[in-house]
Amino acid sequence: MANIPFKKELTFEHGVVDQISPLIRRVIAPNPSAFTLHGTGTYIIGHGQVGVIDPGPDDPGHIAAIMNALKGETISHIIITHTHRDHSPGAALLQAATGATIWGCGPHGHGRLGKVDAQAVSEEGADTDYRPDTMANDADILDTKEWSLQAVYTPGHTSNHTCYHLREENTLFTGDHVMGWSTTIVSPPDGDMYRYMQSLKKLLLRSDDYYWPTHGPRIENPKAFVAELIKHREEREVQIALCLTQQVGRIPDMVKTMYRDVPEHLHQAAARSVFSHLVHMVDTDRAFCDGVPGPDTVYRAA
Repeated sequence: MANIPFKKELTFEHGVVDQISPLIRRVIAPNPSAFTLHGTGTYIIGHGQVGVIDPGPDDPGHIAAIMNALKGETISHIIITHTHRDHSPGAALLQAATGATIWGCGPHGHGRLGKVDAQAVSEEGADTDYRPDTMANDADILDTKEWSLQAVYTPGHTSNHTCYHLREENTLFTGDHVMGWSTTIVSPPDGDMYRYMQSLKKLLLRSDDYYWPTHGPRIENPKAFVAELIKHREEREVQIALCLTQQVGRIPDMVKTMYRDVPEHLHQAAARSVFSHLVHMVDTDRAFCDGVPGPDTVYRAA
């Protein structure tokens, strides 16, 4: 295995297969956007008998690219980090073509805690059709002759989000929990800022050499990277608290203040994370509102 050549960084060309480490290949789906960067990165683990992590959107062309990359090899397992439409719908297509077992996170909403009015919040982008053959609970291991993955449950971005540790290379596939180019959107009702922060702190206790996110390049020095993410989120809550003391109590007005240097087409996504922060702050008595927190609620300072 040590003699297999691999690239230190990817070209990020759609449909091109890159050998990025001795055991890992990556194929980029043709779905670039403001939220996916170059597109969904589908990882292929092993050689001969392989696993495929996050086969991406409902895109037959991308599934064909994965299949073309694996001619003469067998896909035994399809592994899913979470149920957003740029990650999991391709599992059904790939399973139909190969008969592989879907091993991964639970269905959309699995593990959700009821903290907000779910009826008041859109879940655009959720893949509610996904069902695993075998659900990967925290610390469960998928063991093959050549490679093994261990599930690391990291709720927050979604309630079912799960990362996977590749023991043979001491690396972690972080899905959208930790991305290589942007902060993660945490959008209620399925996203939960408190749990997201706890999941980040969980990663600080680990000793992974590096991360492979589904969007963006490899993350070096992961502990320092995660510590910066935690710091950034804490600074956002300080900004929200300042808005509240200035009687800026509606989320759109907070976003205009807090994200004044961010393009306006990204403000809707920013509002989702601000909402999740406010749910967390209300839960911990650092902000108040009447009734159940919602995206249109007026919030007050503690």
